[in-house]
Formats: sequence, C-alpha cells, structure tokens
Amino acid sequence: MKKIILSSLILILSVVLVACGNNDNSNNNEDKEMVTVTHELGETDVPVNPEKVIVFDFGILDTLDKLDIDVAAVPQVNIPSYLEKYEGDEYENVGSLKEPDFEKIAEIDPDLIIISGRQSDLYDQLSELSPVTYLGVDTSRYMDSFEENTRIVGDIFEKEDEVEEELEAIQSSIDGLKEKAAEADKNGLIVLANNDKISAYGPSSRFGIIHDVFGINPADDKIEVSTHGQNVTFEYVAETNPDMLFVIDRSAAIGEGEVAKQIVENKLTERTNAYKDDKIIYLDPDFWYLSGGGLISVSEMVKEIEPVFE
Repeated sequence: MKKIILSSLILILSVVLVACGNNDNSNNNEDKEMVTVTHELGETDVPVNPEKVIVFDFGILDTLDKLDIDVAAVPQVNIPSYLEKYEGDEYENVGSLKEPDFEKIAEIDPDLIIISGRQSDLYDQLSELSPVTYLGVDTSRYMDSFEENTRIVGDIFEKEDEVEEELEAIQSSIDGLKEKAAEADKNGLIVLANNDKISAYGPSSRFGIIHDVFGINPADDKIEVSTHGQNVTFEYVAETNPDMLFVIDRSAAIGEGEVAKQIVENKLTERTNAYKDDKIIYLDPDFWYLSGGGLISVSEMVKEIEPVFE
C-alpha cells in the first residue's frame, strides 16, 4: 500500500514539474521583445535580434553581411562569389532558392525565415515552421522598396543607425550618377543573354534601376515589363541603336560559363552607337542577377555604371 501511495506522489510531482516547466517556457517567450513587420504577404511578429535566421534572398543576405549580422542557414546553390563564405560548413544548407529543404529547416527550428519572390508561393508552408518575413524588392519602385526592406532589417536587428548611414551613402552616390547621366543625355538598352538568346528589359523592370533610379534614358520605352524580359533579336538591337548596351550574362550567373560577349558582339550590334563608341557594358551577374537589392549590391551597381560617363 505504501508503495502505491509513493508512486502516486511521484507521478503527481512529475506532472506539477512538467506544468511548471511549460509555464516557464511560455513566460520566456512572452518576455521576448517583438517587432511587427508589415510586408507584401501580410504581417509577422518577429523577435528582436533573432538568433537562428534562415535567409532565402541573396540581396538580404548581402545586407546582413554588410551589417555584421550572423545567419544560421542559406540555400547554398549558386551563391554569389562575393558571398562565398556562406558556402562554409559553419552554415547549414537549406536547399535551393526554388526548392527549400523543409526537413532541414524544421531541424534547425529557426527564429526567423526571410524570403523573397522565388519563395512567395511557399509562404504558408514555411510559416508553419517559423515566423516568415517577405523582403523582396518591388522593381516598379526600386529605391523605396529597397530602403523599406533595409530599414526593416535595421528594426529587427537594432541596426537603425548603421542602416541610415549606409542608405545615405548610397543615395549620395546615386545623386552623383544621375547628374552625369543628365549631362550626357544618352540612351541605353538592357539585355539579358541566356545561351544564344537575348531578352530586353526597360523601365520598371527587374533591371529598370538603370533607367528609373540612375536616370539613363531608355532606348526603347515600350519594352514589355516581365520577370523574364521581352524576347528580342539582334536585328531589334541594331534597329533600336542604343548609345549604351548593358549586358547581363545569365549563363555566367548560374555557373554555365561566360557566353554573353561571344554572342552579343556580332555583325548586327557592330552597327550600333554602343559598339562604335565602346559602350557595351558587361554587368556583374552576381550583383545584377543573383543578389540585387542589398546594401553591397546596390552600391556596386552604381559603381559599375559610373565609368560609362567618364
């Protein structure tokens, strides 16, 4: 009889301890300082200075790197070369930009997941595992969107002052570039080279920052706004006759080797002002194709365009 009573007491004590433990965890969660982030896909309550962060946008990863903010995991496929340290073993690999490794994400149990356009359809699924914030750049309002996203990062990680300093420096360099573009009064055409095909991008497009923010006149202001650009031919390039031709090599960006120059510089483009004036500019695909919208990449974009006017 004594053994039964003793066993019952131990069981009751165990239940009480578990309950107290659960209450302690609940209180700890409630005690965490939170910030509510409003983004394109909704509102998310995020802990201030989250410890385990997974980032699915290389532009935001670039911003976090610039601000010395650590992350736990990234998709390690096609990481831009200037962010290659994130390929190291100290960072968990959570798949690719389009195919997250849900099992690994659940194992990490992150405090925050940051996504952008390529993962937007997976927002609800990812939200079951962790708070998720969408910080993709809206290219139709590039600078406003970029600045909003960067300030959100500053709010979450208490880096507001550093963010403002970086944004001010970038805006100053953009103002200088716009002055040069206005003085030159030249037009430009942006093309993405993909194997043996090209597509064109104009204002408000993925690469429209060249026109919308940097102030370079579009050689064609009727280009269809599309994620993948408007399919064009080299006959079109010759007829459009841009003063400057900006080229982004997709093949190089995804690790298939540089092919843009050998297909772009042909008999047709030789007719253009851009070719004759040596104004065919091959832009770094790391900054333009893989990671746009970061503190580092936007700053480097400005630096790549500035020499055009020298």
